[in-house]
Amino acid sequence: MVYFGLHYSKMEFWEGICFVHFLPLSFLLGPTLFYYVKHTVSERKEFQLTDYLHLIPAVFVAIATLPFTTLPLETKTKMAHEIVNITEDYNLPFNWVTFEQLLYGRSIHVIIYAIVSIVYFFWNKKHLLAKYGMIPTNHRIIQRWFFTLITLQVVIAGTSLGHMITLYFEPFDILGFKSTELFSESHFFRICGGGFFVQNFFLFLFPNILYGNISYSLDFDSTSTLQKLKSSIARPVKIHETGGDFAQQLADYLQDHPYIKKDFTLSQMSFDLKIPERTLSAYFNIDLNKTFGEWKNDLRIEYVVQLINTGHAERYTIEALATNAGFLSRSKFIDAFKVRIGQTPSAYIKSKKA
Repeated sequence: MVYFGLHYSKMEFWEGICFVHFLPLSFLLGPTLFYYVKHTVSERKEFQLTDYLHLIPAVFVAIATLPFTTLPLETKTKMAHEIVNITEDYNLPFNWVTFEQLLYGRSIHVIIYAIVSIVYFFWNKKHLLAKYGMIPTNHRIIQRWFFTLITLQVVIAGTSLGHMITLYFEPFDILGFKSTELFSESHFFRICGGGFFVQNFFLFLFPNILYGNISYSLDFDSTSTLQKLKSSIARPVKIHETGGDFAQQLADYLQDHPYIKKDFTLSQMSFDLKIPERTLSAYFNIDLNKTFGEWKNDLRIEYVVQLINTGHAERYTIEALATNAGFLSRSKFIDAFKVRIGQTPSAYIKSKKA
């Protein structure tokens, strides 16, 4: 929107609105990228007090640009139009920093956070392996999605930085190509403007991310990646009453163990199967004589029991088993296990070794 308003709209009003006002928001791109990576892969999902420190640069820029942003709109509009279309003199009365420094800074800021996000991703992987002895089975898909997103941000920020360096310094060569060609104004607008536009469509190349969740799971079969991708996409089915057809449909649905996801709910199940919640609720309460929560925990315990019986759980802690099965805490897992099996997970594991 900013690129369009400043360079393509040819309307003074939008030039005045888009000039400088959105600059502080550009310093949120890096932190939000890092928050996204951290929230997705980390065990600690809650927002920490220290996370607010990442907002300091954006707040600093908002304060630094106040001498311009607080001017009357008519004045700002005239200044913006003259600078963008005539003088290209970006010397504005900012506090502490120059406009040029902020333009350099926003690109460097994004690149730094892109690097930090990658480092955190691999650090977290190492941490999970050390603690649980495993990582999510969809780790590779998650990694490809993050790296695609991060690479796109680096390309956009790098192009912007190259364009700024080309404008304010002597032209230079990169692999035989002149910087004035690589970072020309037309290329800059196409890559930056187009990059922000198309990045949302890249998500459709990762249906497991778009339609699924990130959870700890172990597979009992050798289902191919392509089959997993296809199975993650919700398919329209006819709504019908519970019966033989529904039982088969439910059995097919449960083959991918959706119930081990921490946020697996009746609403999610209704969405996946394209069956109204009231129909599913009636099935659990009337046909099975149990609540959805009880049914879900039964399946989770059966899943853990199968892990134990097949020897897959030998190298995992009780906490890792609880997380793998979708329980929110170790204590809730132990309580549910005792209710259904009659003994604690530790005792059951020992009995299988005897």
